[in-house]
Parts: sequence; structure tokens; C-alpha cells
Amino acid sequence: MFADNTLTPREAVRLCALGTIARGPRRYSDLAASVRHFITRLTGPSLDLLGSSMELLRYEGLMEPVDGEGMEDDALLAITEGGKAEFIRLMTANLRASSDLSRLITALKFRFLDLLPMDQRAMQADLLLETAETELARLLDLLAASREEGVTMRDWLAHEVSIAESRLAWLEDFSLRQNPQPNKT
Repeated sequence: MFADNTLTPREAVRLCALGTIARGPRRYSDLAASVRHFITRLTGPSLDLLGSSMELLRYEGLMEPVDGEGMEDDALLAITEGGKAEFIRLMTANLRASSDLSRLITALKFRFLDLLPMDQRAMQADLLLETAETELARLLDLLAASREEGVTMRDWLAHEVSIAESRLAWLEDFSLRQNPQPNKT
């Protein structure tokens, strides 16, 4: 963990894997796909986050095969007592407020956007809009795939979708202001 008792990206992936398997045994391939799907729908593709292996969790004794050996035969994996303890440790870690680098970069773009020529401002506004559209699409996809999750997860995702929709509407208006159309007379 970081010094302030918040999770590193690697630990966030561990939490996702352990929480997923804590709901019940899963096949190796299903667990890996579920973790990858969830993480990428919230953060986008990231080698930093998805570099961790489910095999490492098995090697550390946090999960164990109950049918099969491991990755090679798509074993059915279950969480161990050590895995349950690690899940609780990770789940009860502190949160960091807005530690995402992309949030900082977005703020910097808005802060200095007025320093760009008009055509580049318009391009940046379109880029910000496209990024918001992608984020909303990922959240909607995750919400659709979360039918079997608990109500708290679905409620939180619905709230996040609402925020993303509001952000998208604001950025659409902002983009229009940065892309003035010539008057039709």
C-alpha cells in the first residue's frame, strides 16, 4: 500500500480478483476475463493494472484450485482463508480523493485552453468530448454486465452514469462554443 494506507493499482486488481472469487468459485479463464472486463470498463485499457496474474494469487496461497491445476487446464478456483483475510485488508483500505492523473491533465487542458489558437482549442474540445463519450460507453457497458452484482454496485454505477451523462452534456455545449459555425444568411 501507499504510505497513506491507500491501494496501489496492483492491489486494486487483487481486490477485484479476490472479491470476485469470494462470491463463489470461478474458472481461471472466467475470473481473468471478469477482472479484465471490470477494470477496463472503469479505467480503460491499462498494462499497469492488468499486468498482475491470477497465477500469482494462487502461488501466494490466496486462492486454490478445487478442480484442476491452474491456468493450463482452466481450473476451478476458490478463495482461501488467507485470501479472505487479504480481501478484508484491501477492502478496508483508505481512499484517495481524485488521485487520477487524467483528471489532472484534463484540468490543465481547461486551465490553459485559452492560450491555444482557435482551431486547436476546437480540436481539444472535441478530444475532451470524445473522451467523455468513451467513458460513458464503458460505464453503460459495465452497468449492462452487472445484472448479477449486488444492488449497491448497480446503484453506484447508475449514479456514475448520471454524472458521466451530465459531464457529456456540458462538454457538448462547451465544444459547440469552441467550434463556432459561420452564420448562414
